[in-house]
Amino acid sequence: MNIFQTIKLETAAFTGKPAVVKDSYSITYGQLILSAELIASSLKQSGVAQFHRIGLLCSDSLDYITASLAILSLSAVVVPISTDHTENEISDILNKISMDFLVFEKGSHGDEGAFSLISKGFCTKEFYIKKRSPQEKPCDEYYRINPAFIRFSSGTTGTSKGIVLSHETIIDRTDAADKGLKITGEDTVLWVLSMSFHFVVTILLFLRRASTIVLCSSRFPEALIDGLSKHNGTFIYASPFHYSLLAKSDFIAGDSMKNIRMAVSTAMKLPEKIADEFFDKSGIELTEAYGIIEVGLPFINLSKDKSKRNSVGRPLPDYEVALFNLDENKVGTINIRGKGLLDAYFSPWQGRAGILNDGWFNTGDLGKIDDAGFLTIMGRDKEVINFAGMKVFPSEVEAVINQFPGVKESYVYGENHSVYGQLPMAKLVLQNNADAPNSLSDLRKYCYQKLAQYKVPKGFEYVSRLPKTASGKIKR
Repeated sequence: MNIFQTIKLETAAFTGKPAVVKDSYSITYGQLILSAELIASSLKQSGVAQFHRIGLLCSDSLDYITASLAILSLSAVVVPISTDHTENEISDILNKISMDFLVFEKGSHGDEGAFSLISKGFCTKEFYIKKRSPQEKPCDEYYRINPAFIRFSSGTTGTSKGIVLSHETIIDRTDAADKGLKITGEDTVLWVLSMSFHFVVTILLFLRRASTIVLCSSRFPEALIDGLSKHNGTFIYASPFHYSLLAKSDFIAGDSMKNIRMAVSTAMKLPEKIADEFFDKSGIELTEAYGIIEVGLPFINLSKDKSKRNSVGRPLPDYEVALFNLDENKVGTINIRGKGLLDAYFSPWQGRAGILNDGWFNTGDLGKIDDAGFLTIMGRDKEVINFAGMKVFPSEVEAVINQFPGVKESYVYGENHSVYGQLPMAKLVLQNNADAPNSLSDLRKYCYQKLAQYKVPKGFEYVSRLPKTASGKIKR
């Protein structure tokens, strides 16, 4: 089984339909498949073969998609590397995944020892390829699972291990996600996220269903405005940050989003303030999704009930959820099982049998399920602050602080204390030109009105920015 061949087969009747649009450039499904096959031919001539791990260092573009498909078509393995990574981070990924080749766009990496990768399949970019000598050979299980994709986790907690997904797993999880997203060939998807972190479930699903993908990330929000007006976009897949900008933009009228049938919010917890602002602007209730690279997209909140906004919804049909180690408030560790779970961790190697417990994957997130079966994410198990024996969930406190006028974003963390165990503390980034709350008394008073007393941070600090991972999440 091969995901490229699956896409080729499923889109055979749509060869003349636009597949990907970037600014004034557009390619059809027929051109997309041909471009991928031409690039694959060049890769093969350069020595790329089945099972080789290919680091792909490229900004979001038409060529990112065609290069990924080309690698997959050869049954080689795509290892996405964000152009936001530092040289040290890139080197770390190359070494930990024992990369066989690095394919990179011109200017994104040093070209010493590299050769031009010439192919008529490339649309707008120039590429180089560098052969590497991996220090370690993967174990036998690697070759048995039909690997297609390896991605480092975002690194918000713990050590990134490299999640391995097979062709079969990718097909399973795209099928499972579509039971909530319901993508069709009539959809025009407006894309603003990083492909290095969001590709397997979404981009590959959109291609399988022969929808049109409009790339808007490099000229946001102008390109998204074009997507709404010129291309009649029907589906948005974005983060709360993007929806906040859309809600506040004077260049986008609410009725310009009249054709949008679903606007999915992902990558981080959706603050209620942003959901309110976007609804007031567009009349569209944002659909919060809970995606996990080890699992796929098991939760999509399809409810239009505003009282369910803080929830990620019920599990999609192909998934089950269970909370382990419940506390007195019925909060427990979220465990999920179902279709499309990861096949292995690469570095160090750990197969599925050693990761799953009776088929359950421990997400490391804490959650609560209400009587209607809706799951609410409370935070990471490792992030919970223990204040005098009471649990404080940083995301809950941050959601309150972020609603205070003038606050752009916040980071709540625990500071060790000899008596109380940990004290909740907060770092704040203010909106542009916003004045700091007078001696913080107004902010503290606001927090005491919204939170239990023990949850209110004992100290606040103003900072110019918060440290983020390459995928845009706050580093914990």
